[in-house]
Amino acid sequence: MRFCGTIILVCLLASSGAPAAPRDSDSKQDPRLAILDKYMDATQIQQAALRGVQMEVDIDAELPRLKKSGRLRALRKISRLGKITYKALGFSGDTTVKQEVITRYLAAESEARENGTIAITPANYKFRYAGRIEQNHQTMQVIEVTPRKKVVGLFKGELWIETETGMPVRESGQFVKSPSVFLKKIAFVRDYELRDGIALPSRIQTTVETRVIGKAQLLIHFANIARDEEPEEVSGDEASSAGPAGDTSGGTPVAHFRAK
Repeated sequence: MRFCGTIILVCLLASSGAPAAPRDSDSKQDPRLAILDKYMDATQIQQAALRGVQMEVDIDAELPRLKKSGRLRALRKISRLGKITYKALGFSGDTTVKQEVITRYLAAESEARENGTIAITPANYKFRYAGRIEQNHQTMQVIEVTPRKKVVGLFKGELWIETETGMPVRESGQFVKSPSVFLKKIAFVRDYELRDGIALPSRIQTTVETRVIGKAQLLIHFANIARDEEPEEVSGDEASSAGPAGDTSGGTPVAHFRAK
């Protein structure tokens, strides 16, 4: 179970924001893929908007073969420089699941940095227009994504983009390369909720087929997302480790959304 942290880190980085990449020629061949240009710009606004917010998180983890499960409730904070911290609000269930699955998830996410090498960009993926979906009074363009190379962190699947804003609504698929010989398959679904034109995290569901302990499942729900009004102390280490994404001095607009 000690490789669970690696699994989750890959899942987190797979859809993290990254600096805008050069536009691909796919949109010239298929005009319906012009929505990708809108998506690239929208994700930059999304990342900036999520700075300085807090949210409640329920993390459910299960190892069906071992008949072990657990749930952690926590307060997740993203600093204005992008550093992620958690404050535990309560736990119930098996301590093995807490230590080997949930705790490793928290550590992996806190260490994750926006990584352009595996982000959803034309440099990493080929795109194919797959159709349109209307759901919950929203119109989404469905784009099939196929990695240009077999690299850990890249996945084959779908990207749902909201037509009006260009914001992501869903990312789903299966990773094309396993980060460990002990893993057979890693599949995930990441859902977002649009609020005031910004895509906010709603749910992440990950299923891992292992060679040793069978299936491992992780389900994460996000709720009550709001601005963190508490004064924030910024250490020198945090300022230096924030990287390009933490620098908001370049005039990137920061959206303001209302608390749910």
